[in-house]
Amino acid sequence: MQTKVDVAVMIGSGVPPTLRAQGQKACWVVLLNGEQRGTAFSSRDEAEECKAAWQALLRQEQSDRLH
Repeated sequence: MQTKVDVAVMIGSGVPPTLRAQGQKACWVVLLNGEQRGTAFSSRDEAEECKAAWQALLRQEQSDRLH
């Protein structure tokens, strides 16, 4: 099965209280097959870095299964 990795934006009440307390009105999260994995990020760039790390891990796991 192919795992889908996405970045989604959350706004308003979807932003965790700790980020709202810092004045954040939006945050970004990484989704694997539609389910949030890990923490909320204060920037899209951070979330994209996490997404890339998930994709690399999944590619490695798939490669390991093939060998």
